[in-house]
Amino acid sequence: MQSIPIRNLSARLVDPFQREYYYLRMSITDVCNFRCNYCLPNGYQPNPERDKFLHLDEIRRVIQAFAAMGTEKVRITGGEPTLRKDFIEIVENIANIENIHTLALTTNGYRMAKDVEVWRKAGITSINVSVDSLDPRQFYRITGEDKFDDVMRGIDRAFEVGYQKIKINSVLMKDFNDREFEQFLAWIKHRPIQMRFIELMQTGEMDYFFQKHHISGQILMDKLLRQGWQLQPKGRTDGPAKVFSHPDYQGEIGLIMPYEKNFCVSCNRLRVSAKGKLHLCLFGEEGVDLRELLQSDNQQLLLQARLFGALQGKREHHLLHQGDSGVRANLASIGG
Repeated sequence: MQSIPIRNLSARLVDPFQREYYYLRMSITDVCNFRCNYCLPNGYQPNPERDKFLHLDEIRRVIQAFAAMGTEKVRITGGEPTLRKDFIEIVENIANIENIHTLALTTNGYRMAKDVEVWRKAGITSINVSVDSLDPRQFYRITGEDKFDDVMRGIDRAFEVGYQKIKINSVLMKDFNDREFEQFLAWIKHRPIQMRFIELMQTGEMDYFFQKHHISGQILMDKLLRQGWQLQPKGRTDGPAKVFSHPDYQGEIGLIMPYEKNFCVSCNRLRVSAKGKLHLCLFGEEGVDLRELLQSDNQQLLLQARLFGALQGKREHHLLHQGDSGVRANLASIGG
């Protein structure tokens, strides 16, 4: 593993292919209270022998090291991150770290109506909510939870407390929600929502499900272009979505297509799991253990050296096209 001089505080997170990493997805828990059919169809299954999730100071130290190396955006993920009792304290700590300009949250939205105002005051600057169907019965079929009305109220409440835009994530699946595209379009026509359709991704536990329900996002992209939607330029810390706008719509459409050629060329994000492992790719290796370097504030330079060294082993592309999803059993284990 390549290392950096221990006194080199100016080292940036740059890989051998000259991609620079400004964006960290920080998982704070594997636990989720939904049972989505594409992720945890049998619900969360705790393993009592596994390590505990990172505690508050360990999370802070991870973010501080990344921020010192150029990270500007942090997304808090899970599992369902708001299940942690110290969630607000975690948010407040990250929001106070120098150089972190965007603090985003991905949530299933079940607590939004009650808590979103508190989240905003604590420092959450943007929110992504998972809504895989606008039909309450289909929503239940996909998530295993009868929470559709609660989630919709939460989205309305987020606008009421001051969020100017909400991003909605929907995993595109044949025979589940593939016929709802026009309904989603109508929903965002007069709402500042970025509706993001994510291609179903193959994971170790879901091979059969993937083969049965996968649809290419290219089908939607072709349809959008025929209807006059226009591709927007991507910001430096934006995620992988291709974002389209239309003069007749207040909302936007985003497409996340990991099977598209050159998907990895613009990669700008890294992941740290809730147990303290650095993952260079959503579909990759076991991860690089960071936890031993998160026990004291005076370990930060060693931690930065490990981050930089690990990044020098990042592959140019994932191997999804070859049916290789790495060791990833499900997306909840790494924060999606």
